[in-house]
Amino acid sequence: MRVPLTWLREYVDLPAEVTARRLADRLTLAGLEVETVDALGADITGPIVYGKVLTIEELTGFKKPIRFCTVDVGRANGTGEPQEIVCGARNFSEGDLVVVCLPGAELPGGFRIGARKTYGRMSEGMICSASELGLWEDHTGIVVLPEGFGQVGEDAIGPLGLREDVLDIAVTPDRGYALSIRGVARDTAALYGVDFHDPADMDVPRPTGEGHPGRIEDPELADRLVLRGASGFDPEAPTPLWMKRRLHQSGVRPVSLAVDVTNYVMLELGQPLHAWDRERLSGTVAVRAATAGEKLETLDHVQRSLDPDDIVIADDTGAQALAGVMGGVDTEIGLTSSEVLIEAAHFDTRRIARASRRHQLSSEASRRFERGVDSAVQLAAATRAVELLAELGGATVESAYTDLDRTTKRRPITVKASHAGSVAGVDYPEGTTQKWLRAIGCAVETDGDVVRAVPPTWRPDLTDPNDLAEEVIRFEGYENIPSIRPRASGRGLTSSQRLRRAVGRVLADVGFHEVLNYPFLGERDLDGLQLASDDDRRSALRLANPLNDGEPMLRTTLLPGLFKALARNVGRGMNDVALYEMGLVYRPRPDAPPAPILPVDRAPGADELALIDAALPEQPRRVGVVIAGQVERAGWWGPGREALWADAIQAARDIARVAGVELEVEAAQRTPWHPGRCAALYVRVDGERLLVGHAGELHPRAVKAFGLPERTAAMEVELDRIERARTPVVAPRVSTYPVATQDVALVVDDSVPVERISEALAEGAGELLESVRLFDVYTGEQVDEGRKSVAFALRFRAEDRTLTAEEAGAARDAAVAVAAERTGAVLRG
Repeated sequence: MRVPLTWLREYVDLPAEVTARRLADRLTLAGLEVETVDALGADITGPIVYGKVLTIEELTGFKKPIRFCTVDVGRANGTGEPQEIVCGARNFSEGDLVVVCLPGAELPGGFRIGARKTYGRMSEGMICSASELGLWEDHTGIVVLPEGFGQVGEDAIGPLGLREDVLDIAVTPDRGYALSIRGVARDTAALYGVDFHDPADMDVPRPTGEGHPGRIEDPELADRLVLRGASGFDPEAPTPLWMKRRLHQSGVRPVSLAVDVTNYVMLELGQPLHAWDRERLSGTVAVRAATAGEKLETLDHVQRSLDPDDIVIADDTGAQALAGVMGGVDTEIGLTSSEVLIEAAHFDTRRIARASRRHQLSSEASRRFERGVDSAVQLAAATRAVELLAELGGATVESAYTDLDRTTKRRPITVKASHAGSVAGVDYPEGTTQKWLRAIGCAVETDGDVVRAVPPTWRPDLTDPNDLAEEVIRFEGYENIPSIRPRASGRGLTSSQRLRRAVGRVLADVGFHEVLNYPFLGERDLDGLQLASDDDRRSALRLANPLNDGEPMLRTTLLPGLFKALARNVGRGMNDVALYEMGLVYRPRPDAPPAPILPVDRAPGADELALIDAALPEQPRRVGVVIAGQVERAGWWGPGREALWADAIQAARDIARVAGVELEVEAAQRTPWHPGRCAALYVRVDGERLLVGHAGELHPRAVKAFGLPERTAAMEVELDRIERARTPVVAPRVSTYPVATQDVALVVDDSVPVERISEALAEGAGELLESVRLFDVYTGEQVDEGRKSVAFALRFRAEDRTLTAEEAGAARDAAVAVAAERTGAVLRG
């Protein structure tokens, strides 16, 4: 919310010495964070004065129309003689009052004005447009002021408001009242203890009859609807300069007088309004739910399919506006609209928020409605708007109007007067709670230490005692809460935390970069993974209020997020990419009960916590990697190497290594991996094999679906299962005796996994074996077709003696014997 300081001062008797920056600091400490203070026009210097156009001479012979003007600027030029100025604009005439920058002036952006010869004439200054002065965006021509706006030769900087301090406030979702000058002014008045002049405090006469017919079909959709008419409006009436200037300072583009008035009142009072061309309406204006399949073309010229959850404002012919979000083109105020109907309503906040997200249409109106607006300001806002249309556009305010009021009174909140102090840990003086609650508009009754407060209609966020405590604390000053250093607690990192850090370090050490993706996915992601209809990863929890309709589910795998991150990086020219993510996935429990809604005035009990736990999905922690491009770049040192399926498997081995777990790898088939280049990853828990994940090269169809480079490899493992396989670390006994190395080459069928041969050798070699390592695989003329030769290096060592050649040879023979029995291996001759 952008708040011009001069506009704010109209409603708050701020001391003159309070500057914009001092006010920003005070508001920020009170919970309204002022992000910036924009000193608009601070770089403008004079002389900038009013001038009257005396003569205009049309210059010919140029590619564009040029005019040579003489302008009366009084004594501002030091001579009193008419100022000669060359100008290309054509929207002014002789006798018009304009704004003139004389030589020596400087406009926004460092644009210095001087005297120079152009188009064959001497131009001594410039006749200014609104854009050049920084008033508002308008490239149609120069500013023509109404007669009597100022005296020729007088300084125009101050009267035009060229210099203004504007506070840019980041309004949190719970403080919708601050999306208005009225709301910020009320907080400002309370902070400084000065008078607040409520712009909504007006006496509105009772209607003399029935206004335009209106109807609320369901009070759950809206509980207030006001319709006020203004007849005989001049559609060509211009928006006055002061209103255009304030709208621009507040970040709103001026459009036309009728639209500008509704925007101005919205900024002033916080109540969004809609101006209808009454002659284009047919029958009763009704607030109702949209019907399935109903269509509406909104003001942005998009044809929208409405949802039954949407609220619409309709006439007898159908929906004419998406309520609280945007109007429709059929009843839009146009250049010939003379009959205006102002609509002000109070809609259900949740439905407006859902509609805005559903249609991906965020507007100034929806931002206010979804945060909550004052339920009692609609009549005042509509009346203010029609009065401005009468004052500025020559309309006649109709004394008959429609006011459908279905609102209910706010219930009192009971709180102890000492509650705020106990929350803040500060002993506030007696009466502090009552003082601040009255300052924000609550009706307060006191009975000893018990306070009954009825929140005002403009504060729908105040619903429980802690909300009231927050108001007291913020006005007393968050900075006045003492800082107390917490006592040290805990005994360092848990075993799980240490494992997660170790996994992150090892993946970073081998070249992977960590990414953090949103934990959401959609059906399109699951289809891209080529998952079958009965795949368990398709069973996902749906969000009640997703951030994106295309990703309405909680993820059951890390892979889609990693794939999108890889595609995004490759699309930006990063061709060699290795990414990893560590995070939770969510697996719904069958027959899980619904989660209970707990009260906020106490801590949940053990039974309630148990119900919450039962309703939560399983949330295992996983680690995923994706790798593409070169893992070793080419250069003078060598040809480089492309990423392979083996690199993904090696990442899993690295994770298992730092966890102190032995990883078993065997060929498998699982989407989205290539059926011939996929490995299943196992660990052993209490002697039983436990599947922890898969790794390998991705299937070409998955690669195409996510726009990935060819031969992309990926891995995903469940870290919780790997942690279950961990055993207490026992420090190895280090032998000082020499090692004995024996090599063995075995011939086996092609189908025999190397892992099985290695396991058999290790089991047969016995306790003397220190390690077994594969160093060669051969297929070719020297072995039969369908067979392969695998060579292993066996290292033997004893703890208490130097091994003899006979002992090492016997252990080697025992290892070969077991391998031959288990796998059919024979020694290669």
